[in-house]
Amino acid sequence: MVRSLWTGATGMNAQQTNVDTIANNLANVNTNGYKSQVAEFKTLLYQTLQTKTTTANGDTKPSSSQVGLGTRVSSINSTFTQGALLASESDTAFAIEGDGFFAVRCGDGTVRYTRNGEFNWSLGSGNTLVLCNAEGYPVIDTTGKVISVPNTYVANNITVSTSGQLLYPDANNNAQPIGITIGTFQFQNPAGMERYGDTLWTPTAVSGQAINEATSNAVTKSRVIQGYLEGSNVSVADEMVNLIVAQRAYEMNSKVITTTDTMMEQANNLKR
Repeated sequence: MVRSLWTGATGMNAQQTNVDTIANNLANVNTNGYKSQVAEFKTLLYQTLQTKTTTANGDTKPSSSQVGLGTRVSSINSTFTQGALLASESDTAFAIEGDGFFAVRCGDGTVRYTRNGEFNWSLGSGNTLVLCNAEGYPVIDTTGKVISVPNTYVANNITVSTSGQLLYPDANNNAQPIGITIGTFQFQNPAGMERYGDTLWTPTAVSGQAINEATSNAVTKSRVIQGYLEGSNVSVADEMVNLIVAQRAYEMNSKVITTTDTMMEQANNLKR
């Protein structure tokens, strides 16, 4: 009976993590570029109570007896489905249609990746305008350099094509490429990346190195859409259903502990 106490406790701990994961998804339902998470479970070790045996007389126990010792959270995986494209009044709002990621250079010099294209122009060194994300990290182009233009450019007149090229009107007011393209990158296993900060991702050995869409023909190119932001891919209806299921599972494991406690109480009262 003590075994069942610990088994129920592992179920409650696992479902608590599941509820925490669902709550985080719901809290980020309006976070641009957010990717929902799903808790995965696995069984714990099994204890063998009886093994298959054969005696000299030919008597056999045809089946073994094993009892499980509960469950635990094996991983919390991210779901990289496309979020809805939300219109924005900002000229520096960009959404990715496809599997690509934007790249930004963080304060420690590490290049990290994001689906949140809520950018803005900031004053940089040398009389330049630098394209940065909301945290102030500069955005990277297809060559790995920080995207910057001379401050003689009017930021509101800079447009971006679906291929990520920065365009600026000439004397005839025709948009012309200025030789800079916003970098988009893909990963063989994006689920293997580690979250960093709000909506940033750090590559790992599991995700593989970033694949530059501009130089690789092995991936399908993404489209950059100016004037839109990619919303969260959280489905509120699905998360609410999952929350109810997790709550019921938590209650059932709690009932296991209560029932076991009642059985132990009855066993202790037998001597009276």
